[in-house]
Amino acid sequence: MKNDLPGASGIGGGVWRGSDPAWLSPGASRAASLLEEAADLLVVHLDFAAALDRCEKGCRSLPGEADGEDAGSSEELRCSLCIVGIQALAEMNRWREVLPWVLQYYQVPACLPPKVLELCILLHNKVKEPRVMLDVGSDWLRASANQHLPTYGLLVQLHLFHVLLPLGHFAEAQEMVEGCKALSKEQRLEACRILKEKRQLWLQQPEEPPDSEAQAEIAWKTQLGLVSKKVLTILAQLGRALGSLAGQFGSIPYKMALLAAFVLFLIVVKLDPASPTSLPFVYRLTRLFHQARSAVFSSHYRPPI
Repeated sequence: MKNDLPGASGIGGGVWRGSDPAWLSPGASRAASLLEEAADLLVVHLDFAAALDRCEKGCRSLPGEADGEDAGSSEELRCSLCIVGIQALAEMNRWREVLPWVLQYYQVPACLPPKVLELCILLHNKVKEPRVMLDVGSDWLRASANQHLPTYGLLVQLHLFHVLLPLGHFAEAQEMVEGCKALSKEQRLEACRILKEKRQLWLQQPEEPPDSEAQAEIAWKTQLGLVSKKVLTILAQLGRALGSLAGQFGSIPYKMALLAAFVLFLIVVKLDPASPTSLPFVYRLTRLFHQARSAVFSSHYRPPI
């Protein structure tokens, strides 16, 4: 992913353009040395974990608050260290850690350097996760201190084309284009044209059919429901048969009890009571029970079937 993101070609010497390290404070001088080492590990040795470690050490060595020229050099060093660190995380496919890792050094999104924000937008657009940068980019663009920066117009376009439009936020994109004074007239017209095309394509997109896993789950639940109904029908038939025979076990001889158990076995195991083809057999079996009852018991005492 290194060659797909900005800053990779300038990591070796183009990113850091501060003063001579000999004239820096001890913390800034150590950070500059760690930056050079991190860039060498990233580009030459491809040791991304070690490069990230050097960047973290370099950011921790920088003073929290500095004055004068040293403050500008420290901020530029911190920005360069973050660029190398972002590149190292991207190479290790740890892009989800990029934004939290950067914000630990800048606290709020509005304080991010333009280069760092640009790199984060492009990275999350490449991995198809622009939503991560939606609030971060909006907060940065709304900050009044950032609206006077030379790269503000570029960041507006990046947020527009790589965050808002992929997410379908066309109303917010239209409002941003119309209210941005950093864009020239030609840039606004071009942005409006692209916005109109993207909106038409968005509306013409067909609804995505459910994936195969969802279809398989629906089919499984349907089949499970049918099986459950069949089992409940069998259990209901079995319960009625047991209830009918429970009052007769005291007066029916042992052989007749065995015969009844055998017939019950045929009904439950060999015959599906829920099937329409089994109804004539059940009807004939009921008639046989009535005939057996008439033959065995007297007319004064005939237990119910």
